Amino acid sequence: MNLDNNYRIAVLGLGYVGLPVALALTEKFSDVVGFDINRQRLDDLMAGIDSTKEVERDRLTETSLHFTDNSKSLEDRNFFIICVPTPVDENHQPNLTPLIKASQTIGKVIQPGSVVVYESTVYPGVTEEICGPVIAQISGLQQGVDFKLGYSPERINPGDKLHTLDKITKVVAGEDQNTLERVAAVYSQIITAGIHRAPSIKVAEMAKVIENTQRDLNIAFMNELALICDRMGIRTHDVIQAARTKWNFLPFTPGLVGGHCIGVDPYYLTTKAEVLGYHPQVILAGRRINDSMGRYIAQRLLKLLAQAKIPIQNSRIGILGLTFKENVPDLRNSRIPDIVKELREFGINPLVHDPLADVQETRREYGVKLVTWEELSNLDGLILGVNHQFYLDLSLKDLIGCLKENGVLVDVKSVLDPADIPHPITYWSL
Repeated sequence: MNLDNNYRIAVLGLGYVGLPVALALTEKFSDVVGFDINRQRLDDLMAGIDSTKEVERDRLTETSLHFTDNSKSLEDRNFFIICVPTPVDENHQPNLTPLIKASQTIGKVIQPGSVVVYESTVYPGVTEEICGPVIAQISGLQQGVDFKLGYSPERINPGDKLHTLDKITKVVAGEDQNTLERVAAVYSQIITAGIHRAPSIKVAEMAKVIENTQRDLNIAFMNELALICDRMGIRTHDVIQAARTKWNFLPFTPGLVGGHCIGVDPYYLTTKAEVLGYHPQVILAGRRINDSMGRYIAQRLLKLLAQAKIPIQNSRIGILGLTFKENVPDLRNSRIPDIVKELREFGINPLVHDPLADVQETRREYGVKLVTWEELSNLDGLILGVNHQFYLDLSLKDLIGCLKENGVLVDVKSVLDPADIPHPITYWSL
């Protein structure tokens, strides 16, 4: 079967998930459409600029992918892949608006015989019970008869150049066997790591949401361990290094949990559980611990300043890194602003530096004005919050040269060796 003649593909949503998928498909199929409602995003991509830093300029300028925000370009498509965000609102409830709007867009253009595949992370049931009916209502077509649904959860790890799209096993599902094989046939063209056929869409949806929930809980356990170790005067890093010598110990590390996946997806699972009459305990406890760590780090810094006899009021504190994880520009759900907020409540306006964060977005989203590296000087305290390669490439002298002689250094992820820190600087790590 010549797949290229049978599939006219469109990818809706060209963020850190959809863009790599669309580009990979373009290398195997002709006339692939990449649709996004953000005109500025499209203009940047066509100019070879990917603000997510996931795709190199050459790959963008050389691709034959058809970038568009015109839904008319979708009218002749018969295979749709949806890669839009699934955030939560201020009450930690799933916000399915982007998903519903994408489904509405498809409903206006879909033709009989089409397949619609969702990659967005959702709780079990969303694809078939919410998205499908939206398409059916607008199109007038019958779900499961005139068009078919599939699900293949995204597994992209932002900033990871080793575990790229093609090197991660792709879980696929369809509402019937024929659809499952059609979905598998498309993805098998771009995935070298293999295809896993899930027995149902709900199984695939649940598999995705527990991947990130499991990681969230593992980190929450290590964060709780860090809270205990800190009270005992034991360095958590040393404990983990000793424990990891056993073959079955999982060496997770404590830290700030943010971003659009790990800190969000557990709420999709707990929301569904609540609807079914079950109140999750472990999952929500893990979320509470992880969400509290930014405040704890700030309070620990304040205590260390007091112990060093450094006046807290108007002290100069620097924070290195603002994005939700190292080596990515994504600010979504970063926990560093929790540190900023707590310090501000004590009369401290910290100086925040980040080589990757967008200056305007930072001010708009968090009310934080980024400073230049040169502005970090004569500091009473310094927090290494996000381990961007920019910071790790600096010599220790250059990294902490902005600190006063008796300043306080907070190394959130324990990347520095305390033995290397000159006296009388106070060193602390999570």
